[in-house]
Order: sequence, then structure tokens, then C-alpha cells
Amino acid sequence: MSASLRVYSFSLKRCKRSTPKRLATIRKMKRDSAYPTMAEQQKQEEELWDAMKVTACVLGAGLLLFTALESSAWYVQNIWDTWGHFWQTTWLKLYYLLEGKELTLFLLGAALMPTLAFWCFNGILMVADVTGKPTFITRYRIQLGKNDPVDTKKLRQAIYTALCNQVFISFPMLLSMFYILKWWGNTFSKELPTFRWFLLELSIFTIVEEILFYYTHRLVHLPLLYKHVHKKHHEWTAPIGVVSIYAHPVEHILSNMLPAMTGPMLMGSHIVCIAVWFSLAVVTTSISHCGYHLPFLPSPEFHDFHHLKFNQCYGVLGVLDYLHGTDTVFRQTKAYERHRVLLSLTPLSKSIPDAPRRAE
Repeated sequence: MSASLRVYSFSLKRCKRSTPKRLATIRKMKRDSAYPTMAEQQKQEEELWDAMKVTACVLGAGLLLFTALESSAWYVQNIWDTWGHFWQTTWLKLYYLLEGKELTLFLLGAALMPTLAFWCFNGILMVADVTGKPTFITRYRIQLGKNDPVDTKKLRQAIYTALCNQVFISFPMLLSMFYILKWWGNTFSKELPTFRWFLLELSIFTIVEEILFYYTHRLVHLPLLYKHVHKKHHEWTAPIGVVSIYAHPVEHILSNMLPAMTGPMLMGSHIVCIAVWFSLAVVTTSISHCGYHLPFLPSPEFHDFHHLKFNQCYGVLGVLDYLHGTDTVFRQTKAYERHRVLLSLTPLSKSIPDAPRRAE
């Protein structure tokens, strides 16, 4: 046998011996590629565990809240009953004073009362924004050095836009809401709802608003809508209270009005419940935008961070942000540590200051 034939025979035998090993290796690689690696498995297990913890926390918190409301509702109901005659008599006096005119009662409760609440609260804040006084407000500023004082030209533009939205957008939408509620037939009842029913409706309103606001807010952050609609609202990277309704008309409809209106329309709520809900809604959204972390009020750190970073913290309560992972950056910041009700007079910007910036 020639040398070339011996080499070919040796190579052929070696190839035959190695082929099963190679096939086994290929099969193993294919089998391994169908399954995640150890790191991926560990990450998936962690994500699953986190999701289970979130679910447990949400359900647990809901159960605790329900238990607390049930246990305290009896006590509060007694107080409500004590004052019940007073409130019922006051409502009937107003009802008969206005001769039971439903449209007048509706506009008084759903339009005038929330509007007064909005401008009275923001009027105080605007004095602090423009003058820097009183210091017992300005010392609680979140973004230090911003709006100190506020640009009066931008402020005038914000006030003008807010008024236009209230007059030309909110008012017509409230008129359409009136006819929907009139169809229900309970909105202008002479008998006020019970306190428990009132609490139940407020809870439903809050949940509905959280869901609708989160997803409509994510919607207007899509590039096309952001450029033509939502960018107006984000001109203020350090917001102030009146900026809460400084928005493009489309955004004012989708994200400001519909989330607040839908709950009462679904429930066919009494006008008194609607008036209280709308007033609470406009004041709380003003707090979220006010730029001051004031004592004993809800924390505005969450939404203030959204204005600062744009792609975090889309919701109101933060539950959907946690479930969708749109608060991951926020949770790694000092702002997250400050995101709680301030129960002392020491500003959280001093007790939990931001980390010093690195020298460039």
C-alpha cells in the first residue's frame, strides 16, 4: 500500500472514530441551546420570585386595608351618623335653595368646587414660587436651585394654558358627563350615600384612575405622540403645581380628565361624592407637581423624578410602575429613599441628601 493510501485510510478511520463524538457534541449543544444557562435560570427564578413577592404584597396590602377599613368603618360610621343629620340637612337646604336644578347642582359640585380647590391651593404655591417666601414652604424644595424664583414668563404661559384647558376642554367634558350621570338617575338623590359606600367609591375611583392614567401616560410617551402632544407638559423638568394641567388639549382629555371622570360615570355616583373626589384629585395632582416635599402631605418625589428623567414613574400610586419595571432607576436613587410622608419639620433634602456629583 502506498504512503498516500495509508494516510487516507488512517484519516478515514480517525474520522469514523471522531464522528460519533462530534455528533454527540452537536446534539448536546442543540439540547443545551434549547434550555437556559444557569445564569439565565437563576435570573428567571429571581424574576418569578420577585413577581410572587409583588403579588403577595399587593394582595396582603389589600387584605390589610380591607380589614383596617372594616374595623375602623364602624367607628367612623358612628361619627358620620352623628354628623349625618347635619350633612343631610345642609344638602337638602342647598337642594331646595337651587330648586332641585340638577345642572346647577352638578356644575357647582363637579366644576366650581374643584376649580376653587385647584386655584386656592396653587395660589399659595405660586406666591412661594415667585417670591421665595414664606421660607417654611420653600425650604422643602425638591430640586434645589430650580425655580428659585420661577420664570414669570413661563409661569404666565402655564396659567394661561391651564385656564384654557379648564374652560374649553374640562367644561364641555363635564357637560357630557352630566347627561351620562343623569341617565343613571341617582346622582341628584335627596338622600346622601352612607360613609361605607362613599369609601368604597373612592377606592374604585383611585384604582380606575391609576390604571387609565398609567397606560394613557405611557401612550403619550410614544415618540410620535410625545413630539406633538406630551412634550409641552415636559417643558418643565422641575414642575410647579399649576403645571399639573399645563398640557396639550389631547393630553388633557386622555390623561387628565378621562381617568378622573370614568370611575364616577361607571358607578353613577352622587354629586357630593363626585365633588369630593374631583377636589381631592386636583389637589393631589397639584401636590405631585408642586416641587416641594411638604410635611404631612403625600410625597411628590415619584412624579417629580418622572419630570426629571422622562422615562420612569408613569403612574400615580406606583403599583403598575413596579409591576412593569418602569421604576427600576428611581428605586436606585436617593429620591426613592425620600419617597415617603415627611413626619418632621426637617427637609428630607437635608436628612437624605443626594450623593455628591463626581468632578468631571
